Amino acid sequence: MAQITLALTKGRILKETLPLLELAGIVPAEDIFSSRKLVFSTNEKNVRLLLLRGSDVPTYVQYGAADIGVTGKDLLLEHQGGGYYEPLDLGIARCRLMTAVPVGLSSSQGRLRVATKYVNIARQFYAQKGTQADLIKLYGAMELAPILDLADEIVDIVDTGNTLKANGLQSRHKIADISARLIVNKATMKTKYSDVQAIVDSLSQVVSV
Repeated sequence: MAQITLALTKGRILKETLPLLELAGIVPAEDIFSSRKLVFSTNEKNVRLLLLRGSDVPTYVQYGAADIGVTGKDLLLEHQGGGYYEPLDLGIARCRLMTAVPVGLSSSQGRLRVATKYVNIARQFYAQKGTQADLIKLYGAMELAPILDLADEIVDIVDTGNTLKANGLQSRHKIADISARLIVNKATMKTKYSDVQAIVDSLSQVVSV
């Protein structure tokens, strides 16, 4: 059996991914949450797990450092890389990628200042709308940008909308529905097909239940 490296995303997605993996027959050999390690063996001798930032998962899979990965659709859209297939929507960590503006703000006229960590997605979205936008890259606390007049609006992930509401913002345009996806390195799909496909099939059965 071929060695399979599966890259997982830290945080909320990890907490929702591990139960799916367990149902698919893959269990970490130790408690991931109580360890500072980044590489974990599993009950399957040929399968190991990597723990990464979500934004790094597509890169690891694209270049073959990981054979399979789990990450959010938002990060795949932002990454805009090749070298991998996206065979399965895991249906977990669901949310929406939205634009948001201060409550009561009418449609902005002229050139917009937009704060986001999703600069590639935002650039494409506003270009399709025919709207001129200056993009300001931030890595967190996006809601502060309109409050402090750094930006006119933001592009960010919205789950319940409570954080927006608490900071005087409201969602405006939905860019995409987001959930966690399984991705597979294209070369791996050829060289380790049977082992990789077995994992994809097992997870597919779990997700479809």
